[in-house]
Amino acid sequence: MSYENIKTEIQEHVGIITLDRPEALNALCADLISELGNALDAFEANDDIGCIVLTGSEKAFAAGADIKEMEKKTFISAYMEDFITGDWEKVSNCRKPIIAAVAGFALGGGCELAMMCDFIIAADNAKFGQPEITLGTIPGAGGTQRLTRLVGKSKAMEMVLSGRMMDSEEAERSGLISRVVPLANLMEDAVKTAGLIASMSRPITYLAKDSVNQAYEVSLAAGIHYERRLFHSTFASYDQKEGMAAFIAKKRPNFKNR
Repeated sequence: MSYENIKTEIQEHVGIITLDRPEALNALCADLISELGNALDAFEANDDIGCIVLTGSEKAFAAGADIKEMEKKTFISAYMEDFITGDWEKVSNCRKPIIAAVAGFALGGGCELAMMCDFIIAADNAKFGQPEITLGTIPGAGGTQRLTRLVGKSKAMEMVLSGRMMDSEEAERSGLISRVVPLANLMEDAVKTAGLIASMSRPITYLAKDSVNQAYEVSLAAGIHYERRLFHSTFASYDQKEGMAAFIAKKRPNFKNR
């Protein structure tokens, strides 16, 4: 399938989606988000893909939602179309792991889109922020919720109320991103990491992702209980038997994704 606002490619078992509106710093217009949803659906349906990398350009992952599209919206129009929910949430609802490879600006909706991914690898030139307050509105794609859970109330509150950006070093210290890499190595590192994840058992990867995500939804006791049951369930899989037998035999496992 051809797209106008994104590019897609497959490298072995890794699907790569590149946001591609350079003239607008990859501003997230409706057409781009729709195409992103379609690309994610295609990668989800492709059994050969085990992990997805979402990235932008060296200058901007995404500078935010498209303000020109939003400016004339009313409460009723935004509410009735359930603005943002649809294709945006396909990122957070994707079963396959998604790595955000972020360079340059990840602001507003761009920062929120990155946070919807399972983790973020950032280039040393990356900058994150929620500047919606400067436009007379607030974050609407999870900025007040995911950011607070990731970096804590004090830092999230400062960023949301002031619009201040944080650089990649501060983002790593604060827990927003997993690590910082040189800009020149960003995609190589992200694709290598995605390839490692894709080499694992597919169903076990899904279970692991599901279990980590539960930590943000339930109490510790409920989360431990949930994890324990998923852990028990892995013993019904072929891949658990293969993985442990291979470990004992000191060889690489040959997972069958079952």
